[in-house]
Amino acid sequence: MFLRNRFWRITKENWSFVFLLVFIIIISACSSDKKTSSKQKGKSEYTPPAVNEDYFQEIGQEIGLKFVHSIGDDELDNIIESVGGGAAFLDYDQDGYMDIYVCSGKWIEGFSKGKKPGFKTENHLYHNLKNGTYEDVTEEAGVGGDSYGMGVTVGDFNNDGYPDLFVSNYGPNVLYKNNGDGTFKDVTKKAGIAGGNDCSVGAVWFDYDNDGLLDLYVGNYLFFDPNYKYFYSPDGFPPPMAYDSQADVLYHNKGNGEFEDVTKAVGITDIDGRAMGVGAADYDDDGFVDIYVANDHSLNYLWHNDGGRGFTEKGTMSGTAFSQSGEGTVSMSVDYADYNGDGLLDLFVSDDKYCSLYENLGNGVFSDKSYPAGIAMPAGQFVGWSSSFIDFDNDQDVDIFKINGALKHLYGQEDQLFENVGDGKFKDVSTEHGKYFSRELVGRGACFGDYDNDGDIDAFIVNLNDRAVFLRNNKGNQNNWLTINLVGTTSNRDGIGSRVKLTSGGKVQTAQKKSTTGYLSQNDPRMHFGLAKNNSVEKIEIKWPSGKTQVLENVKANQILTIKEP
Repeated sequence: MFLRNRFWRITKENWSFVFLLVFIIIISACSSDKKTSSKQKGKSEYTPPAVNEDYFQEIGQEIGLKFVHSIGDDELDNIIESVGGGAAFLDYDQDGYMDIYVCSGKWIEGFSKGKKPGFKTENHLYHNLKNGTYEDVTEEAGVGGDSYGMGVTVGDFNNDGYPDLFVSNYGPNVLYKNNGDGTFKDVTKKAGIAGGNDCSVGAVWFDYDNDGLLDLYVGNYLFFDPNYKYFYSPDGFPPPMAYDSQADVLYHNKGNGEFEDVTKAVGITDIDGRAMGVGAADYDDDGFVDIYVANDHSLNYLWHNDGGRGFTEKGTMSGTAFSQSGEGTVSMSVDYADYNGDGLLDLFVSDDKYCSLYENLGNGVFSDKSYPAGIAMPAGQFVGWSSSFIDFDNDQDVDIFKINGALKHLYGQEDQLFENVGDGKFKDVSTEHGKYFSRELVGRGACFGDYDNDGDIDAFIVNLNDRAVFLRNNKGNQNNWLTINLVGTTSNRDGIGSRVKLTSGGKVQTAQKKSTTGYLSQNDPRMHFGLAKNNSVEKIEIKWPSGKTQVLENVKANQILTIKEP
């Protein structure tokens, strides 16, 4: 009995020691794991590939951008699946480097005919790690969403210094407020801008009444019925004109986190437009930002801002409602820039035919120069979706990057790069600028910006039901450049709507700060100017939306310059 009791006491003491030892080991391991995860957070497992001979080098997979867009199906079964998706460059954590947000569709009961994709389909947010690579932070940021995503527009609607996200969807839209700590909050219900069950496509932030708060224009497409059977559909499914159109909406920012629908109050009457791309800029330089809506299969709208009190539709009167041949084309996107250096903002509208390069003649009149500019014939071979004015070679004039893809089938087409060669002319130089331009993909949205802060413009391209593409610009910074980051005080904090005139080497460039650019997408929020071989800028003139003017002189080239509204 004594021995048994003695054995029990020793065993009990030993087990207590063992439990204590295991507990210490577990605590130490947890502490070690915390330290390891802390060290690895923000550290990339990827390495940017070495620069090759291409001007634009495809490097997306190597730098962690592994996004795959989904239509929620394995084949195109309806017109809605053919529409998305878009992407945006933004600096969501304000660390000085461009992050990327990108939209995807999803499988929906009663809407999708095929099988569910074998991977999780959602929107994605990629954080720029400042070393040429990205990490996927979708889950921790809370912006994956559970909707059929179309496009995204970025703007600091509450002027707190952090960019917020508006995502347009097939179904209710979503407004994500940036919390400033790497996370976002869905504030759609309070904001009142969900839009019901509309099919929203293009959208744009802008301050239409110059009250210092960003308002929102949402372009709606059509009333889709998945059970509707068109009596004759040679291309597989009914075309857009088989469905009734949905009216666009203008939301006014009330400044308390809420918006009000002022569409009818300001005179916007969208009778039969099926909106695709939407853009906003002050085309007549009267101090108030106007709206252009690229509509599918019908005339396009140019809503002139009448001093912040209302809008007047001037598409037909201005010459921008139709193509040069007088047709209402399948218009996809719009972008603004002064391509010919006359100080007036021109427009480029991509479509399924020859596209339209609208030269601003002043007095509210435009002339379609697509044919004489050398764009129409090369562009006419493809269906154009997102297109943007960018100075890819930093030679002091804007070029055009055009994304292409079939309308109703998953048939790929090559993208195009049109170089501005002066005298109002452009040249298709695609095949001279990288192997990528020989690839045939079903392109949709695209955003352009300087992801590595090296002074030239890179590209992120969304391909329908396929992998996205990231193109690094390897040679643009052989010329000098200047990037301007505007910060509004009295004006909206993003400075959207500001007009900038930059003089370098005696040449004047005129540009306006925009939000949405191209199709369902948004470019780098910083304004980029190529300077050719000039080492400095003689003068920068800024006209802020508040009406304030600002002048800077003798600015050094090759820097990212933050300018705060006085």
